[in-house]
Amino acid sequence: MSESRIDRRQWLRRAGGGFGMLGLASLLGEQGLLESSSQAVRSADPMSPKQTHLGQGAKSVIWLFINGGPSHVDTWDYKPGLEKADGKELEGFDKFTGFFSNSVGPLMKSPFEFKRHGQCGKMVSEIFPALSRHVDKMAFVHSGHTESNNHSPALFMMNCGQPRMGLPCVGSWVTYGLGSESRNLPAFVVMSDPLDRGLPKGHAANWGTGFLPSVYQGTWLKPKGDPIDNLYRPKHMDDAQQRRQLDLLARMNRRNFATRPEELELAARIESFELAYRMQGAAPEAINVDTEPEHVRSLYGVGEKRCDHFARQCLTARRMVERGVRFVQIYSGGMENQRSWDGHRDIYGNHSQFAGETDIPIAGLLADLEQRGLLDETLVIWGGEFGRLPVAQKGAQPGRDHNPHAFTFWMAGGGVKGGVSYGETDEIGHKAAVDKVHVNDLHATILHLLGMDHTRLTYKYNGRRFRLSDVAGNVITEILA
Repeated sequence: MSESRIDRRQWLRRAGGGFGMLGLASLLGEQGLLESSSQAVRSADPMSPKQTHLGQGAKSVIWLFINGGPSHVDTWDYKPGLEKADGKELEGFDKFTGFFSNSVGPLMKSPFEFKRHGQCGKMVSEIFPALSRHVDKMAFVHSGHTESNNHSPALFMMNCGQPRMGLPCVGSWVTYGLGSESRNLPAFVVMSDPLDRGLPKGHAANWGTGFLPSVYQGTWLKPKGDPIDNLYRPKHMDDAQQRRQLDLLARMNRRNFATRPEELELAARIESFELAYRMQGAAPEAINVDTEPEHVRSLYGVGEKRCDHFARQCLTARRMVERGVRFVQIYSGGMENQRSWDGHRDIYGNHSQFAGETDIPIAGLLADLEQRGLLDETLVIWGGEFGRLPVAQKGAQPGRDHNPHAFTFWMAGGGVKGGVSYGETDEIGHKAAVDKVHVNDLHATILHLLGMDHTRLTYKYNGRRFRLSDVAGNVITEILA
């Protein structure tokens, strides 16, 4: 191949432009106007581990997404005032807060019994007999509130910080900010309901990268069949052949990238090919929970018909984080209504079922992380997209409608103070009343626990600096250890 030649005028034109740009870069840098070089560094190896703003923090996150909107007054937010008001009308209630204005009934006490647990004396619903033994590890936030009472925008709000699609989710922001400690597995893994109940509303947009480079996209493990497409090498190809093919592709892509270093998508594509190759060797082992000892599988509830599916996912999450995966999100429940925690009908039956599927596995996850010394460096989050109303949704078996004005979530491990409760709803659990916590505050706190300042983790797009917490957010310092 003949080398391309340039004449003297072309050389001077190119060199002169280059010297000029160097000078301009120096001047802009001195004035603090030059774009940070961090994106250029990321383009070379976008998933390399990054230095945190605060110098320390949790290493990974497991978010147990309680899809559909769990009822706070039937799970963790005990309301004796609601018991006293049972059967009464809620004065001044806007029947259009939910979706079924023609089915609004009176105030309805929880059908579940609450008892005190742990040294902290936390009142917990009877539907969590296993999790109730771990309340001294948990920090409860009872005053959450959000901006939408519709599943899709509420899911986007909880996952992406705004109630619309097209923005990066929490997992993508975390991997963008921290990189990955695993070279052989995805940095961000998502698992959904495996019982033919569908994906959460909004589907993959809940774990998408938005305008961030696609290398930070969540990797969805399919609940049936091979969890990842092309996870196994084609039968007609051996390792040496595949390696030669990838090396040729990498050389071609890097040659192209050398002339277009600003194209971060190209860098992400190069990395994705290499990661896929490495995953073929590492992922099958990482997701094979049957290699775990019997006593570990039993701890999670593997083999128990009611919870086996979720138990396997929780055990997979532990195996992932101990292998360096940064962010794991597991969705309990599928699309809507009785296929998720969306208890419009029969709140008793709905929450009994889904709590029964998740109680032992999550308790097993907390116990296993603790005994392996991983809980201090792993932030575990439990919560959904909103709460539910204290009034009944009338029917043969009464349920509860959506409530964006109040919800409960808890966190454990990862620098969280255990056995504490922050914020309160009003006497009947209708609205957040004391120390209100917005979704932006939740996100700011998650990033802080991971060693990141939410105001400094930004990405410039279309002339504006975006961040997960938008233009708001305060760290909930009272729940930090």
